[in-house]
Amino acid sequence: MTTTGHLEEALDRLHAAGPEFDGWLTNHAPMVVEAMAAHGQEGAVHRWVDLYRDRLEDFPDRAEPVTETNWAEALGDPRRIADWIDFYSRTLAEHPWRDVLATWWPRLLSGMYGGATHTIIRVGHAVRALEAEENAPRLTEFAHALGYWAARHQPVTGVATLPGAPTAAQALDAVPAIAPGTVGFRNRLAAVRQLPLWADDVSDPDTARARLTELVHAATHRYATHGHGEPTMLVHAATAPNAVLRSLDSLPRELWAPSLHAAWTASAAVTAMYAPVEPVLYTPPARLTAQEVLERALAHGDEHVIKLTDTALDVGDEQALAAALRSVEMSDPLV
Repeated sequence: MTTTGHLEEALDRLHAAGPEFDGWLTNHAPMVVEAMAAHGQEGAVHRWVDLYRDRLEDFPDRAEPVTETNWAEALGDPRRIADWIDFYSRTLAEHPWRDVLATWWPRLLSGMYGGATHTIIRVGHAVRALEAEENAPRLTEFAHALGYWAARHQPVTGVATLPGAPTAAQALDAVPAIAPGTVGFRNRLAAVRQLPLWADDVSDPDTARARLTELVHAATHRYATHGHGEPTMLVHAATAPNAVLRSLDSLPRELWAPSLHAAWTASAAVTAMYAPVEPVLYTPPARLTAQEVLERALAHGDEHVIKLTDTALDVGDEQALAAALRSVEMSDPLV
């Protein structure tokens, strides 16, 4: 990542806003500007934020400070978003950010489904930014990301296991769709009652990384043929596990296998919630380079298109690029 300061300026600008708008919809701007900067597009971040500015709301009010003694009772309380951000800001002023991540990752891991998985996704972007360069705006973004995760912490419970499949792609194919007619992410998540096992016996860290990489590839590829089930929400079946994958090298190795298992549940749950009745064969209108696909996504501007393209570029193969182009075709542009 070439640092020009534009990302830092954009993050400073965005930290005056809260992580949500219109009740509970996620503010995607910090994630998008990081993705743009990671792909050499720092010079365009302010223009994109200008287009997105109507979705930026004031930073939320504070309620009661989160502390080392009362944090458990504040976990999962969205009224405490500002309190949690303050807590992590204080903690990061006293401890290295990787130590903070190692302490809080296992505490938060089970609840990555809150905020429609944007909590873990924002953390993954913040971690990538800090691995590229550590400075004050990026540390502040990390505090905001962790605070959002803690405040929106939401586990998946009551899910029965089904027979598994040997590959990630086959396991995603085996995920049963929830009953039709359920409206809203939280209601849909509550309707997920069965998920197939996959990679549940993995405990070796290196194997966990390999299987998590396989899952990100499979979920990204699958979007090209299944994304029409819900073009916006099915993006997260790929971007949520990719956020976990991006964070592995910043975490102790003993956390890699639990991270794989949580990422599988997240990807499989989103797949169950928005699966289409049938897949479709998708052939891109043209064979484009990765740079050309990125340019199309940026010209389109939709936040989910940009973030899926970011993940597709990580995967890097032709089918992943096709998935990114499919998202461009199916999504409404940012205007």
